[in-house]
Amino acid sequence: SGCIMMRVCHLNTCPVGIATQNPELRKKFKGKPEHVVNYMYFVAQELREIMAQLGFKTINEMVGQVQKLDRKKAIDHYKAAGIDLTPILHQVDVPKGTKFYNTEKQKHDIDKSIEFDIIAKANPSLFRKEKLTLDYPICNTDRAVGAIISNEISKTYGAEGLPINTLRLNFTGSAGQSFGAFATRGLTMIVNGNTNDYLGKGLSGAKLVIKVPEKSTIVPEDNVITGNVTLYGATAGRAYINGKAGERFCVRNSGAKAVVEGIGDHGCEYMTGGVAVILGEVGRNFGAGMSGGIAFVLDSNKTFKKRCSTEGLNLLEVTENNDIKQLKDLIESHYNSTSSPLAQRILENWESYLPKFVKVLPEEYRQALIRLEEENLQTI
Repeated sequence: SGCIMMRVCHLNTCPVGIATQNPELRKKFKGKPEHVVNYMYFVAQELREIMAQLGFKTINEMVGQVQKLDRKKAIDHYKAAGIDLTPILHQVDVPKGTKFYNTEKQKHDIDKSIEFDIIAKANPSLFRKEKLTLDYPICNTDRAVGAIISNEISKTYGAEGLPINTLRLNFTGSAGQSFGAFATRGLTMIVNGNTNDYLGKGLSGAKLVIKVPEKSTIVPEDNVITGNVTLYGATAGRAYINGKAGERFCVRNSGAKAVVEGIGDHGCEYMTGGVAVILGEVGRNFGAGMSGGIAFVLDSNKTFKKRCSTEGLNLLEVTENNDIKQLKDLIESHYNSTSSPLAQRILENWESYLPKFVKVLPEEYRQALIRLEEENLQTI
């Protein structure tokens, strides 16, 4: 494909036009599909040579042939000290011709998903756009809840989805991975409890609310309520999280708006659009590779700058009226959705909290906004 390993993929300056959205740099891309095909032929050829040295004709024949592994190099390595690989490397005596691979089919149990019950009960919303609320318990084996119902909505209404808040789904418990994955417009999905990693992966217009149960005694802003990689690749929608999130919050987010009360490392990594509001401390390396979108961070302890990847980012005071309005509106929506005590304190003491917010604006995004404004002026 023409990659020359410059290792600047995140800077939008790829000199051979691969990892960039810059139209001038993209003109330099000389790659062709045939080049990739040719490369894969070379990989296959080298693999066949190694297999021939080992005495195998097919990859399937290689499965389970542990006697061919060189164990000494691994055992002598300091990182492997004390590790006993004997059970893994045990030689199994089986009749000749018995295969070691694909001995049983994986059971996905998709037919047991709670979403099929949701679909069955949500006909008034799906087909007549009537507002409806449904309540369900949820546990960590319920994964990617929202994806199947969103598929049903998209098959009928396309990317437009349903009117906002048409179908409200209340869940109680601990949701599994990828809750709200690809959830589309018209869905409001609320978890009274907590969620695992990849909350809102590919979010496509839905509203997600994760909040502490009413009877809980924990302080939300001091506790993690959702896992890592929240809103990975989200394109639209909103998320209100009544507590902290793990690492890589809003990574590759390109359009969703989110409010959270603290995050781990690598927040807003490779973010290209949308808005993130963090009402608490952030981990290290915030904004690495962030080329678009805006973040508002409550920097009460003045520690944000040293935790931020400042390359290509502008750290600004929140002074513009549009920014102030957007920030306050999002915090108000967060409070209305979650009854967050932290959001309530901020709103009640708005004048004293506002100066503590830092606006994170990627320089590349700022330049794009300037160009867009100039083009709009030219067309008037």
